[in-house]
Amino acid sequence: MPAKDTCCSLVPYFKVAEGQLPAFRSLCERFVEKTLAEPKCMYYGFTFNGDRVHCREGYADAEGVLAHLDNVGALLQEALKIAEITCLEVHGPAAELDKLRGPMGALNPQFFTLEYGFRN
Repeated sequence: MPAKDTCCSLVPYFKVAEGQLPAFRSLCERFVEKTLAEPKCMYYGFTFNGDRVHCREGYADAEGVLAHLDNVGALLQEALKIAEITCLEVHGPAAELDKLRGPMGALNPQFFTLEYGFRN
């Protein structure tokens, strides 16, 4: 029988300012280093397409997402000085998303509710 799925994924896309890609890459290294110690982080990494960057990240539940945002908050503020978030999606089960709507409201994400699937 599949496990109850509480997984949440963040899907942020950044557009890095002209000439700032080396500095942003350096910040990515720091994000990864800080995130390594988070017990509820299931996967985390950055993918690049020119000056567009995606952070591929998943957490065991909403509490994991909130712990991550708290952990990297100062780094995110640094990143936002040289890049903008062009899209932010949050995916997960309704009960977990409900825990994130208030705390993440200032980031203006789009919430996608899990309706079909399983977790082993």
